[in-house]
Amino acid sequence: MKWYEKIPHPVAMLFGIIILATILSYFLPAGLFERELVETLLGTKERVVAGSYKSIESTPVGFMDMFRALSEGFKSASDIIFVVLAGGVMFGLLEKTKMVENAVGTLLKTLGLKRKFFIVVVMTFVFGLLGIFVGYENNIAIVPIAAFLALAIGGDLILAAGIAVGGITIGFGLSPFNPYTVGTGHQIASLSMYSGAVLRSVLCFVALATLAVYNIRYFKKILKDPKAGLGEGLDVEGMKLSKGISEYNMTANNWLIFFIFTGGIGVMLYGIFTQGWYLREISAIFIMIAILAGVASRMSSYDISETVLQSIGVAAPGAFMVGYAKTIAVILEMGNISDTIAFNLSNFLMEMPIFAAAFLMSVAQCVMNLFIPSGSGQALATLPIMLPVGELVGLTKQTTILAFQIGDGVTNIVNPTLGGLIAMLSMCRVPFDRWLRFIVPLALLVLVVAWGFLIFSVAIGWS
Repeated sequence: MKWYEKIPHPVAMLFGIIILATILSYFLPAGLFERELVETLLGTKERVVAGSYKSIESTPVGFMDMFRALSEGFKSASDIIFVVLAGGVMFGLLEKTKMVENAVGTLLKTLGLKRKFFIVVVMTFVFGLLGIFVGYENNIAIVPIAAFLALAIGGDLILAAGIAVGGITIGFGLSPFNPYTVGTGHQIASLSMYSGAVLRSVLCFVALATLAVYNIRYFKKILKDPKAGLGEGLDVEGMKLSKGISEYNMTANNWLIFFIFTGGIGVMLYGIFTQGWYLREISAIFIMIAILAGVASRMSSYDISETVLQSIGVAAPGAFMVGYAKTIAVILEMGNISDTIAFNLSNFLMEMPIFAAAFLMSVAQCVMNLFIPSGSGQALATLPIMLPVGELVGLTKQTTILAFQIGDGVTNIVNPTLGGLIAMLSMCRVPFDRWLRFIVPLALLVLVVAWGFLIFSVAIGWS
């Protein structure tokens, strides 16, 4: 039996992690760091106070509490759950208007199907650039475009996820301008904002190039034998082109809906970058686009309503998984063991030689990312501890932040507790277990490449 055949269903996998977190609350001592309010790029946040860890009375999570944490997880993840549903509704209506299909068909008619490998490479980098400069959850709405493109050139939904979800996740995770990780880290370390961008940019480019090659290899594999792919049996209803490439043209109504969509996304990005908008405002824009698209296409109120409900049905599994995954963080908070894990990891690193310390610091952040999937949350919880540890073993602040960024950024691509990842996969209709079968080898390869950059940064005393 191959390793991927042993991967449990995502629901069972997450429930296993929930049980593990509950059990750990009985065996790990409870403890807390003191926290202070600080101004960050993302507003006022709580930051751990280094050296303030103290043990507290054990607070093990009871059997009933474990199940009660499920509703708390959904409650705390309500904003991202709704953005998944809103994004599903928006694209359901856009699909119904045929604008997306006609736009993709017209694009491929212009480029020609002979350039299909070129399209995969370019789109991998396009989605990577969106991750670098636009953000993560902000890109949820455009993920289904990759599904139309991938299916149109003879690929499958796994290839679509590799292009869009892989590109956005790696671009965002290793972005030299990531405000959640690099920006927050530089503020904590009192370094010049986004300094060291050259090395990080090279790392990000190499990682995206590795992903592009990986996507091409998979694409060639399924072109040779479609049954060798991982997308067999996935629902592609409404995402496939319904006629020959030569027959596609954009109608006046298609252009109107296209401008409604791009205009709405433009307003959303303006609000994100200038007005501090986030998930609730993004959801509102998605719903506005959906309503305007339905009205502009002259759909009846009955057809719009039916499409909304059908779209929610498609998006619901992904939305459920987001809230379900959030339960893990709730249980760790109830058991007061997150700080204990961070404290003991930092103590372990202090005994290591410099190169081993840098590598293991990155590995430690990989572990912490499972429990604190928020980039800024992880930075504020661990970097105030890791930066002094790094200095004690001889690491520069830039190298410590790079170790943190690699541990957080690369493992995002396989993290079942990361709501944005689960949401994007649901938009591509790709189950998490199939995603793991596809992406784990790539994640390991990118980690090896990134660790090479990390060791290089230690060798040159990167500051």
